[in-house]
Amino acid sequence: MRQWRHALFAPAFALLAVSAYPAASVAAGPTVAVTGGQVQGAALDQGGAVFKGIPFAEPPVGALRWREPVPVKLWPGLRDATRYGAPCAQSQQYIRVPGVVAKEDCLYLNVWAPEWPSRGTKAVMVWIPGGGNYFGSGTSPTFDGESLARHGVVVVTINYRLGDFGFFAHPVLTRESRHHVSGNQGILDQIAALKWVRANIAKFGGDPGNVTIFGESAGSLDVSVLMTTPLAAGLFRRVIGESGSVVGIGGPQRLKEAEKTGVAIAARWGLAAGATLTQLRAVSADDIVKADPAFPQTHPDLGIVVDGYVFPESPAAVFAAGKEARAALLHGNNSRERIPGTTPPEDLKKAIDDSDGPLAARGWALYSAAATDDSYGTPADQWADDTSFRCAAVMQLAWHRAAGNAAYEYEFTRVPAGREAVGATHASELAYVFGTLDRGFVAVVGPPPSGFSDVDRQVSAAMQSYWTSFAKTGDPNGGNLPRWPKFETASRAYLQLNAAGPVAKKELRQPYCDLFAANVKRAMSR
Repeated sequence: MRQWRHALFAPAFALLAVSAYPAASVAAGPTVAVTGGQVQGAALDQGGAVFKGIPFAEPPVGALRWREPVPVKLWPGLRDATRYGAPCAQSQQYIRVPGVVAKEDCLYLNVWAPEWPSRGTKAVMVWIPGGGNYFGSGTSPTFDGESLARHGVVVVTINYRLGDFGFFAHPVLTRESRHHVSGNQGILDQIAALKWVRANIAKFGGDPGNVTIFGESAGSLDVSVLMTTPLAAGLFRRVIGESGSVVGIGGPQRLKEAEKTGVAIAARWGLAAGATLTQLRAVSADDIVKADPAFPQTHPDLGIVVDGYVFPESPAAVFAAGKEARAALLHGNNSRERIPGTTPPEDLKKAIDDSDGPLAARGWALYSAAATDDSYGTPADQWADDTSFRCAAVMQLAWHRAAGNAAYEYEFTRVPAGREAVGATHASELAYVFGTLDRGFVAVVGPPPSGFSDVDRQVSAAMQSYWTSFAKTGDPNGGNLPRWPKFETASRAYLQLNAAGPVAKKELRQPYCDLFAANVKRAMSR
């Protein structure tokens, strides 16, 4: 089960890691002073402004490779903020724009302000993109923040180090660290970006005391684990997670295990176990990317390391104990989280026997009686999604609500024309959330949509309203939209986002998710 869960995250953003880089133009653009110096962005046609490619830390290259992010140095004069920074180092197969090259120098963020000059203070939404923690970026056309910003929020999208640049532990790196840890560099980048937001976002009209972090897939896992690290305390107030939770069978590696993984990976670079810092940092970025093509399989829980510093405990254990951040949580998944490169088990009974142990008979009784469903697929499809995304979200919400925190659950089921055969797959909600249907739909499985109808635009408008209302107040409700009930541990109320409009429901696949929860608790008690 654990291997299946990790594989599901792997190729989800192959069509998402695409960036558009406009030509430089700083003439008469809006200007603001931020940490490091002055930046000049571009005015938006409907009012407001966008600032792209703002550095939030020094480039993590040379002697700074694998180090904690270092505060940005002062730059002279006016910095052009009209073009995106480079995507973080990753395989070029995920970069589909000619001439755009992924680089180690990549710690940049982008800001959309709904009005300029700013008036008053607005809620802030900081997007942490997915891609298995080994590819993707915050600069995809899907993630253009203007449409969301039009709902009265300031939107920020970020990059963070990926793969074996962002999630690499090694004994010599641990010895170098003043905290005696290594790994989790990508998480530290996210924290550094949030600190930049706290220090600078008021200059864009944002409220540094009202920040919502949101992400999808690995980005959803990341916003969830940020709720469990003391280093992120006070940097955000609310959290939205889309298709990715802290819950799994097993858990992340501890530091000593992760260091052994790092030594094995360095051996692929031609380095012995006793390699020095100089030798490690002399390896080319290309060789690092090429040597570890199966990152989710080599890095449990997408590289998260329980190191005693960033993560003193397993994030799932923190949630189980009710010790996570007391932040309102909106969390959910799509009805058919199907990912290319993975397939449901051919022998479902064997898969259940292997994963459920003493609970296998209970599991087989449930799934052998299940019928193929238009939304959820075959029983094998249902098992795959229940034991990876769907029931993990339910369990994380149940833990969070039991600790006395506000929680809201959703299920996205809308399928645009031309994609009826594949359903609401992984990442297909993203263009609806960002209001970028006509230029950013992510078709990770199956054909692209043949077109979008008024229904699609209505679903998108509803999701943007719910998401931004939640960012403003901690409650997604507002306006004339159907009421979204709170998630409670007993009723497990949730909102389904479908073609008929938002519909309040209860107990999403409860017998199946109860079984999943029992398996997780059994594994965690060992």
